Amino acid sequence: MHKSLRSVLLAAFVLAVANAAPAFAVDTHKPAAPESAGSDGFQLPPLPADAHVTQSATVDGRTLKYTVTVGSLPVRDDKGKTTGEVVFTAYTMAGRDRPVTFALNGGPGASSVYLNLGAIGPKRVNFGAEGDNPSDPATLHDNPGTWLGFTDLVFIDPVGTGYSRALVDDKEATKQFYSTDSDIQYLSRIVYDWLVKNGRMASRKYLVGESYGGFRGPRITEYLQTRLGVAMNGVVLLSPYLDPAAFEDGNVSPLPWMLTLPSIAAAHLEREHKLSAAAMAPIIEYTRGEYASDLMRGRADPQATERVVKKVTELTGLDPLFVKRSGGRIETQAYLREVYRAEGKLGSRYDSNVTAWDPFPYAPHQQSGDPILNGIIAPTTTAMVDFVTRVVGWKYDGRYNALSYEVNKLWHEDKDANKGSVSQLREAVANDPGLRVLITHGWDDLSCPFMASVLIVDQMPAMGDPTRVRVKNYPGGHMFYARPDSQAALTADVKALYGVK
Repeated sequence: MHKSLRSVLLAAFVLAVANAAPAFAVDTHKPAAPESAGSDGFQLPPLPADAHVTQSATVDGRTLKYTVTVGSLPVRDDKGKTTGEVVFTAYTMAGRDRPVTFALNGGPGASSVYLNLGAIGPKRVNFGAEGDNPSDPATLHDNPGTWLGFTDLVFIDPVGTGYSRALVDDKEATKQFYSTDSDIQYLSRIVYDWLVKNGRMASRKYLVGESYGGFRGPRITEYLQTRLGVAMNGVVLLSPYLDPAAFEDGNVSPLPWMLTLPSIAAAHLEREHKLSAAAMAPIIEYTRGEYASDLMRGRADPQATERVVKKVTELTGLDPLFVKRSGGRIETQAYLREVYRAEGKLGSRYDSNVTAWDPFPYAPHQQSGDPILNGIIAPTTTAMVDFVTRVVGWKYDGRYNALSYEVNKLWHEDKDANKGSVSQLREAVANDPGLRVLITHGWDDLSCPFMASVLIVDQMPAMGDPTRVRVKNYPGGHMFYARPDSQAALTADVKALYGVK
């Protein structure tokens, strides 16, 4: 029913680059790195020294003056050999006692450009919404939803994404970077090393992860707490992929169908201009009550299937025959073709109300890529490369990977990955009574549906204060922040988490 971890290429989208290029200064104190062997055996040129530029953005009538730094940190093995280099983009402002927030996207195989130039950075580019085209000008503008007004921001590109790179061959890179445990360990160390390098160990610290970055979030937080001695004050998970196993065994378990039905119903309500939290509440209750119960009855109660088909047809607005033939179990990719079949279009699994033309409408199965994924790589890449190389002046002619399918293929799908991050979420919250977690979703997202997080949090022990872990939902999909109203609501909820008045 759902794609495996290896093919859960996230779609967090962000675009923003500076329109003007102010004078920049290159950090001349950092020695040039030695040339290193790449995965193909050829020598890779050294990465540039850290580069800086000053910029400003106007948000809610307030001018934010900040410094952008693009630089790199080494990844070393247990013998001290440098095996990889992680490139980061940091936005910092003057002022005492400012928190620092580390941001990661997912994939695996995605850079942090989507959070940076879409969700929370000071500049953004339009992408991920209905009507956005890959060939539109990748023009950066001030981001009204930026978090920079109340926290410094550090965007981390995992090895193989952005300009970050492995200095070992693919076999060794898979071992050191492209598997669950090693990914968490080296990324946690990058957070630690950035804090030490910049004298920020005493700062309040936060972590934000999107999609598979949301899978990373609890694991990195718990690893930092218990292994590296760094405690996060808060964690924000955007459209997180927390429990891969919940999507399995749809032939027996009702759970996979319970996770996606509410998002399909939400998309239908939105098309009817009726979507609201109040309208969704009875749908959520039906899903974890009568819907689950009737699916479990199976052939023991033939009327149960009839009830399911009738109710699901009502909630989704789909053709009753399509719903009947599916037994009220709506498979995601089949739905995304069926709902727009009459228009010759496809919906996106990342926001089913974002569409594209179906180039193979008569094929038995979808043969083209996802409408949103296909549309975001060009604008985000163009914007980020121009920003880093021209505006900031970090001159590097290597390829920038906004979303690397090659890294995704190398990723080792081990048993530990399928366990998800729910255990680490519980442990991190139990370890630190001061830790607060905000889990956020778009109603229409079918790649990481909100219902999964609702059920996960409902099953967690309160641990003193049940409001320490909260789930909030907004109109939109995986990148709900592409919608101005949803981005504004997210920012307000995050300010509450940070204690900003």
